[in-house]
Amino acid sequence: MTGKVEMLKEQAICRIAVIGAGAIGSTLGALLHRAGQNIVLIGRPAHIAAIRQDGLRVDGEMGDFMAPVEATETLNFRPDLALLTVKAQDVVAAVKANQAFLNDVPVVTFQNGIRSDDLVASILPPEQILSAVVLMNVTYLLPGKVTVVYQGKLILGRPFGSRDGKLEDVAHILNQAVPTRVTDNIQGAHWLKLIVNLNNALPAITNYTMSQVYANASLCNLAVGLMREGLRVIERANIRLESLPEVSVGLTKLMKWMPSGIAGRIVAAKVRRLKTAWPRLGSTLQSIQRGRPTEIDYLNGEIVELGKRYGEATPLNSKIVELVHQVERTRQFLSVEEIRQAFT
Repeated sequence: MTGKVEMLKEQAICRIAVIGAGAIGSTLGALLHRAGQNIVLIGRPAHIAAIRQDGLRVDGEMGDFMAPVEATETLNFRPDLALLTVKAQDVVAAVKANQAFLNDVPVVTFQNGIRSDDLVASILPPEQILSAVVLMNVTYLLPGKVTVVYQGKLILGRPFGSRDGKLEDVAHILNQAVPTRVTDNIQGAHWLKLIVNLNNALPAITNYTMSQVYANASLCNLAVGLMREGLRVIERANIRLESLPEVSVGLTKLMKWMPSGIAGRIVAAKVRRLKTAWPRLGSTLQSIQRGRPTEIDYLNGEIVELGKRYGEATPLNSKIVELVHQVERTRQFLSVEEIRQAFT
């Protein structure tokens, strides 16, 4: 009986479109293709051309392999499932551009930050939308190639309703690529991931790896300050956080009360435990290295906007947003001393 159920679930979704074949989208597409799913990657011309010519090369923690996956620059068919993996700032344009092929199609959002689901719901019916928190680290710097730095997990939920059979079916499909679990509080999971992601700005302004950031006492203390500020605003807004694998709400909240030095050592130790054979760059730095706009307004900028709404000052996150935009504009990274001066 179990075999029949699993077979039915695997056959429930026949053709999957990955809209936004960047780091996460390309990796999920390659892993699902390896698992036997019918995948079509939709992405930018250079990346698509490289995949068409040589296939998608994947290396890193999940092994080295070539995925001869179908790839195109535009969606031209109605899929059974759509994975929306563009950056947060590109969500509206991507959904509008492909809306004609998304009628009644389940769409899974994979963006950082917390705004993506509402943006999609402004275009598509809310019942079509599922939402994923991505807890994996992938490097994508060259067309046709991705490196899985850390496999991680996916958390899946319904942002505008309760769990149902469709949610479980999609979780089953995604689990073939990356371990996936379902939650009833996907918004809370997104908010906790946002707190963790506030440190993404530090590699972006220094060109450091995450390990190098946390090995520097000044940057480590700044990372803790950014997260503490975010936690204060979220508490003021009465947002219920949801624990993530390896990131508990309780321990994260304790950071607000710990001495800065102790909190910094705890976070730095956690980063060291997650050290891999491949450098952890962070998605914001990767965007800068590829000459693309970053998601900073949807990360630290989200804390700034929430602070304004609830009358909570956010000087650290406000300044870090300004510095990331400066590096975006000038393509000049900052020294630790320049960063220290910017915050005095």
